[in-house]
Amino acid sequence: MPTTDLPSAAAPSPRKARAPRAPVRKPLRILISGASGFIGAELTRQLQEDGHEVLSLVRRQPKTPQEINWAPSAHMLDASVMDGVDAVINLSGASIGRLPWTRGYKKQILDSRVQATRTLAEAMARATTPPKVFLSGSAVGIYGDRPGERLTEESKRGPGFLGDVVEAWEQAAQLRPAKTRLVTFRTGVVIGNGGSLLPVMALTRLGLGTRLGTGGDIWPWISLYDEAAAIRYLLTSKLSGPVNLVGPTPATSDRITHHVAKRMHRWYPFVAPSWVIDLALQDAGPALLLSSQQILPSKLLADGFVFRDETVEQAIDAFLP
Repeated sequence: MPTTDLPSAAAPSPRKARAPRAPVRKPLRILISGASGFIGAELTRQLQEDGHEVLSLVRRQPKTPQEINWAPSAHMLDASVMDGVDAVINLSGASIGRLPWTRGYKKQILDSRVQATRTLAEAMARATTPPKVFLSGSAVGIYGDRPGERLTEESKRGPGFLGDVVEAWEQAAQLRPAKTRLVTFRTGVVIGNGGSLLPVMALTRLGLGTRLGTGGDIWPWISLYDEAAAIRYLLTSKLSGPVNLVGPTPATSDRITHHVAKRMHRWYPFVAPSWVIDLALQDAGPALLLSSQQILPSKLLADGFVFRDETVEQAIDAFLP
């Protein structure tokens, strides 16, 4: 796909200071599923830095008063837990980066998201005093491969397995009480020391930096810091419905993988043709590596959110200095 209309990677704009947010009148009590994960750990750090109390849902015996046991596969969660929290943030779901996508693992990708979301929403509905806010994870996979299109929250869903998953995932969140404000935040490729960049970094570290396909597919990226900061912002914003959590400046896959190699001081010598990716990864390859999505964070920008990392280079430099 042509890249001449995309911003140059040569000279990232200076990093802007974060816009001041309206002060929270009192610390919030926030319940999080998936708090120990890649995004959840950074979100918890930022929330605690803000002075909020974070409660974590765990599937084992709780070790601290801040941990609460649940069993989402069995739809088991004490509804009284919801009476004492101001907001719920749902980050649960099996990794889509685990390969291969067997029929059994595809079912796990779907079930882990829908079951966790239904369990949270149904517990809210049974609560005497349900939370005022439900921020439920979602994904840009709902848009599918859409080269040449500019996609916003108003765009229709695309075809494919991930589109089916996200649609069912977001529908499960609708079971929350009507008075609970719902945001389904659609996350892109999170740029940080972990997550979907780990395989890229592992190959690059070995001197096997690789362009994927033509390298011209647009990846909807967001820095780990801004992912967590945007979720924090949504706690007190009045936004509802789908919200795209992607960076403000589009970037191709080649721009991302090449800059990772540059910051790691490694060669970038190889090309993985599209047909090889298709053959090796089957339907996971096109969905994860060869999909092109120019997605805009329209709602966030219109509402006044300011990104710390405006370019993908800034996001990569933040953890690969």
